[in-house]
Amino acid sequence: MEFLLNARLALIFSIIAHVSLLAFASPPELQIVNAEKRIDLNSQIVKVFLTLKVENTGTLPASDILLAFPPTEIDHLSLIKAAIATRKKKKKSYLPLDVKPTEQLDAPNGAKIFSISLLDPLSPGATATFEVLYISTHTLKPFPEEISQSESQLVYYHDSAYVLSPYHIKQQSTFIKTPSTKVESFTKVEPTNRVSKEIRYGPYEDRPPYSFSPILLHFENNNPFAVVEELVREVEISHWGSIQITEHYKLANAGARHKGVFSRVEYQSKPSISGVSSFRHLLARLPPKVHSVYYRDEIGNISSSHLRTGILKSELEFEPRYPLFGGWKATFVIGYGLPLQDFLFESPDGRRYLNFTFGCPLAETVVDKLTLKVVLPEGSTGPSAVVPFQVEQHLEKKYSYLDVVGRTVVVLEKKNLVPEHNSAFQVYYSFNPIFMLAEPLMLVSAFFFFFVACIAYLHIDLSISKMQ
Repeated sequence: MEFLLNARLALIFSIIAHVSLLAFASPPELQIVNAEKRIDLNSQIVKVFLTLKVENTGTLPASDILLAFPPTEIDHLSLIKAAIATRKKKKKSYLPLDVKPTEQLDAPNGAKIFSISLLDPLSPGATATFEVLYISTHTLKPFPEEISQSESQLVYYHDSAYVLSPYHIKQQSTFIKTPSTKVESFTKVEPTNRVSKEIRYGPYEDRPPYSFSPILLHFENNNPFAVVEELVREVEISHWGSIQITEHYKLANAGARHKGVFSRVEYQSKPSISGVSSFRHLLARLPPKVHSVYYRDEIGNISSSHLRTGILKSELEFEPRYPLFGGWKATFVIGYGLPLQDFLFESPDGRRYLNFTFGCPLAETVVDKLTLKVVLPEGSTGPSAVVPFQVEQHLEKKYSYLDVVGRTVVVLEKKNLVPEHNSAFQVYYSFNPIFMLAEPLMLVSAFFFFFVACIAYLHIDLSISKMQ
């Protein structure tokens, strides 16, 4: 009996030890066969395209791929997307993959790690090609920080000639595209070659993990640095047939600050050389079938706008009251109405949901902070929002005309947005149609009691007379 007990204990300890070894087994060994990094500096939004050919050189399948970023770049990182290349009938296609931040204790110099989750594990000896897009904001710094009205805007950009990666890279190249051929200076890490608007670093071979070689570019960039410091969008749903949108903007030019005196005569007579980094025209891409569009600021209505409507989209082209030079700001409000039937639907479980576009309607702008408020009809219950990326959510109450219990407001907040965040989101809620009769009944009751009071007043004798 004692022998059997000892045997069982030994078997249990053996199983526990085996499981522990599996838990602490070394991660799959990966290497990057070829890496190509393309950096687009044509606007204030820096877009980096990575093409990685990854090979599993270990004995275990790999379920994720790691990306590394310098700690100074994390605060400016706005969006990361990844996809894996697949071939079906000789046609190349891409399947999107999930990207999430992860902890890596052995990452040197505080490098931040993101994990790409694979749909199917990468088998030992197999290779796969991944496409990664990440977008950064506020990484182009004006230098000099102040310029006059007639000067061009120069900025600098810093990065690495090597692809920062936790894996060994056999071969790699980095391409940087500038908006013009005017490049004041750039760091050379041989081999380095410049042709017209493109600078090529590499190819480099057999670089160890976390290789980093800093580079600095100083070049001309006169494209508008339009930044919405704060945007509050309010989407108010009415089951009587319309959706009302109100957008409050705090817009700034984040380029080199303007110094000296502004000359409007010079600005209008020499538009090609005067205020080339300023902007005065803005374009808002609105949904189709918009109506009742208005554009105003604190002073009042602004008439310098033009609306183009179509079946698929609407565009509002407008001008602020004055051109925006570096460091200058403007506040304004845009409002418009939309037909309810194009954006409100009913789900299979009986709930209603709003299908709308998240983000900022202004083209080629960066939004530092966006607050999106969806005002539901009075009597709505169980609201929930489905957004394709991480946002902060909470609920509020809003009282309007003839409201009794108030309207539920779903508030979504996000910082550091770019045009790629303009994607659809949904807000689900339950609604009892009997609440649609609340406001009409209140109006009918108010008029009824008013007329009853009038009739009573006409039939009551309020005169004072002597008693007989």
